Amino acid sequence: MQNAAVPELAHTHARPVHWVATATAMSAVVALAGFLTPDPAKASQPSSGHSTPLTTEAAPDPGTVAFPLDCGNLGTMVEKKASGDLDGDGVPETVAIVHCNAGGGTPPSGVYVLTRPAVKGAPPRVVATLVNPADRQSVTDFAVRDGVVAATLLGYSSDDVPRYAPDVRQEVKWRWRAGKFIRSTGADALGA
Repeated sequence: MQNAAVPELAHTHARPVHWVATATAMSAVVALAGFLTPDPAKASQPSSGHSTPLTTEAAPDPGTVAFPLDCGNLGTMVEKKASGDLDGDGVPETVAIVHCNAGGGTPPSGVYVLTRPAVKGAPPRVVATLVNPADRQSVTDFAVRDGVVAATLLGYSSDDVPRYAPDVRQEVKWRWRAGKFIRSTGADALGA
């Protein structure tokens, strides 16, 4: 029995021509979407005066490096790492915060810059030491942005200060200039 108040609708009786038209319309939408997608993302640093584009080469892996730390039988531990193009050559470097794997306490940190190996298949090279563990400092709030390495260093004003309670805090930044890393501190670091 058919309800007289509702007329028979043409689309309730789908014919093959309707399915072909629907499939054609959907194909056209998908094809159009493929043409209208944005270009693939390209890795690049915000403008900092470097005009060399980054390559697709992976940043050096600090897990394969023998760091210049004397830890005896304890071994070393990579606490933090960050990568970016620090020297403007288009190839990323890795900055690693490393300390002896003491298992407890606050061992001093070393901050090292790694670059690709000189020989393919060799481990990455340590090309700079930004913080020497002999300076007995710990590193917090670490980042690599726009070709700048930024960190907060915690240290001690004297040998009388307990090693678990650093009493000196310093904001520092390093930037590659004239073939070496230039360190700035305090207000200079905030403006660098």
